Amino acid sequence: MKYELLTQAALEVDLPKHGLYRGDVATVVEYYPRPRGQESGYSLEVFNATGDTVAVVTVRESQIAPLTANELLRVRALVPVPG
Repeated sequence: MKYELLTQAALEVDLPKHGLYRGDVATVVEYYPRPRGQESGYSLEVFNATGDTVAVVTVRESQIAPLTANELLRVRALVPVPG
């Protein structure tokens, strides 16, 4: 599935190096197409509850999923990643 820029998607994997976990919501900010047979990628921007950017990550398409109407968003504390 190709995600449109500036749409939201949920992480399907943990990215503990960035303090991010499966289910965290991010905004698609860039698309990296690949030749047929290779997996495309995306850059995602992750915001905290007040709208500040907390991370920008690059993931494979299989590492994100579209949001659906039968899901709820929730808040969790952002744990700082050791430096």
